[in-house]
Amino acid sequence: MALKVELKPGERFILGDSVITNDDQRTRLFIEGDTPILREKDILRTSDADTPCKRVYLLVQMMYLSADPRPHHELYFQIVKDVIEAAPSTHPYIDAINNKILTGEMYKALKEAKKLIEYERGLLENVKSS
Repeated sequence: MALKVELKPGERFILGDSVITNDDQRTRLFIEGDTPILREKDILRTSDADTPCKRVYLLVQMMYLSADPRPHHELYFQIVKDVIEAAPSTHPYIDAINNKILTGEMYKALKEAKKLIEYERGLLENVKSS
């Protein structure tokens, strides 16, 4: 079954190792195959990975888009270790991400990493309001 992707004018997405930009009108694409696909709303740029949990997301994203995710593992596990040491309450979120990575469900790992970012946002807001 094909994946249906509807793009807004000018919206971009990553298909494998290529960035595709839509023209000036809505477009509907049907994509078949196993190539990783990431919509613009789910893409985190390196320059925007300005918190530890966003760096976790960035590394999961790099693993998802990579033909061989292993080169990213060492840095990923170092950052995850630092996150858990700084905020032990993130452990369940990290466990969920790791479980998805271990089962090869990289896109679902990205979704779990988004939850981690939201949790981190809440923690940071609590610190700011104190």
